[in-house]
Amino acid sequence: MTTTVEKSDAEWRALLKDKGGAEPGAYEVTRHAATERPFTGKYESHWADGSYHCVCCGAKLFESSAKFDAGCGWPSFTQAAVPGAIIERQDRSLGMVRTETLCANCGAHLGHVFDDGPGPTHLRYCMNSAALDFKDR
Repeated sequence: MTTTVEKSDAEWRALLKDKGGAEPGAYEVTRHAATERPFTGKYESHWADGSYHCVCCGAKLFESSAKFDAGCGWPSFTQAAVPGAIIERQDRSLGMVRTETLCANCGAHLGHVFDDGPGPTHLRYCMNSAALDFKDR
């Protein structure tokens, strides 16, 4: 996968460690596809007006207007803010087949997308809070 922003593992670790708003698990989630525990992320119950960005590179990923309560324990969205902001690839880990989502700009693991969301897209972008940064409108 080719992305715009390329950094070494050490550079990503340092960047996320120094970032004031990043959650402690941000490095493991974004760079090693870890998953935060459900109902523990800071954006799961966050409903302010604004936009959600990649915690690693700042790329705009989702608008708050696309966020909905899926009841799954992770922030969920019906669509990306900008076409092409998110890359999807098949994930066969944990003995199942899912669609992983990554930031198209830096390759950060964001979460997964499922086809059980509300209309009109019927998609549920189930994201890790640790992969996101919020900007008020």
